Amino acid sequence: MNEKNNNLNMEEKEDRHKEARGNEGHHRKHEHEGHRHEDHKKKKKEEEIPEEVKKELEEKDAKIKSLEERILYMQADFENFKKIKAKEKQDTVKFGNETLIKQLLPVLDNLELALKHSESTEEYKAIHDGVKLILNEFLRVLEKAGVKPVEAIGQKFDPNFHEAFFQEEHEDVEPETVVSELQRGYLLNDRLIRPSRVGVSKKPDIQ
Repeated sequence: MNEKNNNLNMEEKEDRHKEARGNEGHHRKHEHEGHRHEDHKKKKKEEEIPEEVKKELEEKDAKIKSLEERILYMQADFENFKKIKAKEKQDTVKFGNETLIKQLLPVLDNLELALKHSESTEEYKAIHDGVKLILNEFLRVLEKAGVKPVEAIGQKFDPNFHEAFFQEEHEDVEPETVVSELQRGYLLNDRLIRPSRVGVSKKPDIQ
């Protein structure tokens, strides 16, 4: 009797399992058909869009793309603009006192001339030392402001820093060498604000 009941239970379980599988298959089939139906509806909907609307959408897409590109260009231009303005600000800080320094340079020239003339007087040493002290102090102040003299005497003539006033014949000096300085040149933060006025060597003319 128990064996018969067991067989019945097994048959019932098997029938239920088949029924469950059948329901699952039916559900999957229904779901697949639903997806196909949705795809069909989408396709049909796209086909139903008039050509004029499609063209209008394409034009709008192209316009959006163009605007996006313009925004990118504008961003790049703005970054460049910021860099230029930052450089201008930096130059303003570095060279804002250029006019004042140019006005002070003749004072340096006069001090140097005073030193030269003092050598021909009887009490030249006291005058010379006093003026030299003032000159050196003045140069130190200017150096703190970014001013330094142009190297000239003994240097190869460089039109970027030197202004030739005359030539001198020298047998023992390489041609195009600065041999004398009439007026010293100066740099402000490595920018030339006045060239050195110089005499330049040349080979003697052959008689």
